[in-house]
This record gives sequence, C-alpha cells and structure tokens, in this order.
Amino acid sequence: MNPILEVEKVGRRFESPGLNPLIAVDGVSFKLASGETLGIVGESGCGKSTLARMVLKLLAVSAGRIRLDGADITDLPEAQMRPLRRGIQAVFQDPMSSLNPRMRVRDIVAEPMRAAGIDAATREARVREMLSIVGLPADAAERYPHAFSGGQRQRIAIARALASSPKLVVCDEATSALDVSVQAQVLNLLGELRTRYGLSMLFISHNLGAVRYIADRVAIMYLGRIVEIGPVGAIFDKPAHPYTEALIAAVPEPDPDLPIPEALLGEIPNARERPIGCHFHPRCPKAQDRCRVEDPALVAGNDGRQIRCHFPN
Repeated sequence: MNPILEVEKVGRRFESPGLNPLIAVDGVSFKLASGETLGIVGESGCGKSTLARMVLKLLAVSAGRIRLDGADITDLPEAQMRPLRRGIQAVFQDPMSSLNPRMRVRDIVAEPMRAAGIDAATREARVREMLSIVGLPADAAERYPHAFSGGQRQRIAIARALASSPKLVVCDEATSALDVSVQAQVLNLLGELRTRYGLSMLFISHNLGAVRYIADRVAIMYLGRIVEIGPVGAIFDKPAHPYTEALIAAVPEPDPDLPIPEALLGEIPNARERPIGCHFHPRCPKAQDRCRVEDPALVAGNDGRQIRCHFPN
C-alpha cells in the first residue's frame, strides 16, 4: 500500500534583494502511512508551519517533491489540484481567523463539500452529522462564529475539515490558542475522529505533551531540518539528539519537589546566517571540533528512528 503522503527532500527559500536567502525548510523527507499520525515539533521559526503550508499547497516548494496518495502534486496547477483538495484538509491555530465571520456555521461546514461539487441535500445531511459528531447542538448551524467559545469554534473548524471525508488532515498548532482544559477536549476529539474515520494526520505543535498523547511518530525540526524522527515512545523515553533531549527536559513536571528545568541555551540562529557544520553546535553542550566544521547527515539509529548528529546519545 502506498503511503498517504510522501515528502521527499523538500525545501523552501525566501529571497530578498541584498540579503542571503532565508532557508525556512531544508531537505525534509518523510512518509506518512494511512491511519498514522506524525507529530512535528520544534521551536518557533524552525519551519514546521512553512512545511505544513507546502504540504497543503498553500505555498510553493523551492526544491523536492510532494506526493499525495501516490499522485505527485508538487507542480500541479490549481485547476488540477482542486479535485484533490477534498482529500486533504486543515485545522489551523486560530479558529476565529480561519472561520468567515459573515457566514453561518452551516455554510462554513458545507464550504469544502460545495467546492467538491457535492449536492445540496447531501451537504445539509452531512453538516448535521458533523456538528453532532464534534459535540455541537443542531441549532449551531444557524449561528455565526462570534457566538461560540474558542473551543467550540475549533470544533466547527474540525467539522469543516472532516466534512468532505478527507484522507489526510493537517493540524497546524490546532490546540495552542485554547485553554488547557479545552486543549484536552479537542485532543480527545481528534483522537476519536482519527479512529472513527481511519484518518492520517500531520500534527504540528510546540506542545510536546499533546504530541506524545496523539502521535504515533514524531519528527523534531531545528532550523528547517529534521534532526530526529521515529516512534513517539522511543524518542520521548530515550532522546538521541541533544536538541530533542533539551526540548523534553524543558517540559515542566507537575511536581513542586522537582527542580525547575533550565531553558535551552541561546536562541535559534538566523535562518539567513546558519552556522557552519552542525547547525545546532552553537547551542549544544556536547559539541566537539567535528561538529563545528562537518554537517551531519540524517542516518538510521535504533528503535526505527533517524538522527542527524555526530555524537548521539
């Protein structure tokens, strides 16, 4: 069976006159199996949202290929891409800005079905079904987005994303704008829907707890590259890359007797002036001379993971 998504050496550069190019994504590769959830984690500016926009074909790639359910969509014109969009939908960070405030919920949820050419009667029945599935009352269909809480608006966004029966859903920081208790509710809902519909998901987040809860595998991104990718349990229980280790160590534990974790040293470098050698070496407590001159490749490690490091744990 073909993977639902193949990302092969994908990159994105932003050019500016008189400046070095900004390399937002640099040679990222991975495959996503049917029914699998891949979490993508990293600090702000690491390129994870840019990668999401390229997968959704909201942003053109500068290099590499993207295949959706076996079809190469990298350079596909919009007229040819439009029929395929039914199979890939998105849930974004801020539901208020991603929902049209002038449209009733009925029309918001029906919008991707209308674009896919689904008839009105089927759309109406599907809207009612999806609102019920995401836990909203039937009369929600007649209201506008401003009448709902943040968590309810995200449920509307999820209903819209699933209305056209996609095979792949891209969640780009889908829970980060919500209160902690509401985050848990939305994560539970996404998990239930994944099981019900056999969805494949890209779950992009800076929240490691959310990723550990919902993902099967996790990719750690740093300065546009994947530095470690593999099964969630293996990576969270025994991180191999120093950056992964630092991210996990920085997650606060709900125990007042434990010491407060130290912040990751320094800040992520400018993507226009990336360090020579390993891009992480200026912040790495384990860096050696080799790291300052030689760029490590992403190589296979233990437990089904890949690591970009000269001296992994």
